[in-house]
Amino acid sequence: MTSEQTQDPYAAAREAAERLAELTGVEQHDVALVLGSGWLPAVDALGEATAEIETTQLPGFSAAAVAGHSGKIRSVRAGDRQLLVFLSRTHYYEGKGVAAVVHGVRTAAAAGCRAIVLTNGCGGLKESWTPGTPVLISDHINLTGRSPIVGANFVDLTDLYSSRLRAMCREVDPSLDEGVYVQFPGPHYETPAEVRMAGIMGGHLVGMSTTLEAIAAREAGLEVLGLSLVTNLAAGISDQPLDHAEVLEAGRNAASRMGDLLSRVVPRI
Repeated sequence: MTSEQTQDPYAAAREAAERLAELTGVEQHDVALVLGSGWLPAVDALGEATAEIETTQLPGFSAAAVAGHSGKIRSVRAGDRQLLVFLSRTHYYEGKGVAAVVHGVRTAAAAGCRAIVLTNGCGGLKESWTPGTPVLISDHINLTGRSPIVGANFVDLTDLYSSRLRAMCREVDPSLDEGVYVQFPGPHYETPAEVRMAGIMGGHLVGMSTTLEAIAAREAGLEVLGLSLVTNLAAGISDQPLDHAEVLEAGRNAASRMGDLLSRVVPRI
């Protein structure tokens, strides 16, 4: 058996949540956010940081392995809400196992969060989605071939990405579009043929994160809001090569809009 199979991921999350409370001085958080590639510049708009720690200070977490992720966890006060903001995530392609990918989500649930905002930087299949366009995730297609759920526990994913929260976002910003997010394993970018396949399957956004975390969040009883930042047109949609530096640049350029959107939406969750 692998170490992932022999360890209890739920007990590990409870242990991390207990340590989080000790380090931040916050007994319970209300809403969690996971900020993906390109979203980091928007975090300061969320509210006053009451504490910030390294992910490695909590059991079960590892250092950030991807540019654009800071490897920190911030506790933020926004109105009457205490936010738990993960400034990095563990990606499936890092090879640390599915339990590591969703450890942050489970820790957030153990810390008292009742909702989570999952963000990412991704490729867009619609030519009208220029770099820097935020898109609400309405549903997903998980092409990793894996699930974070342990054992024969059957979880309904019908309304995984909360229709209530998406409607609330459109009240804040009526221009927001929505689409189906397709997670590929990565770390290589998708081929034009794979992007065409994603479109045929009903996808509008392609990336390398989010779906496993969303499943774990639903299992834990969290309400889920998914937000993608289109950082580039997907392979084959344009003739431009794909580059992670482009992802980060699009995030920097969109930081003001993303920060404004999150600061207006999150306090209402």
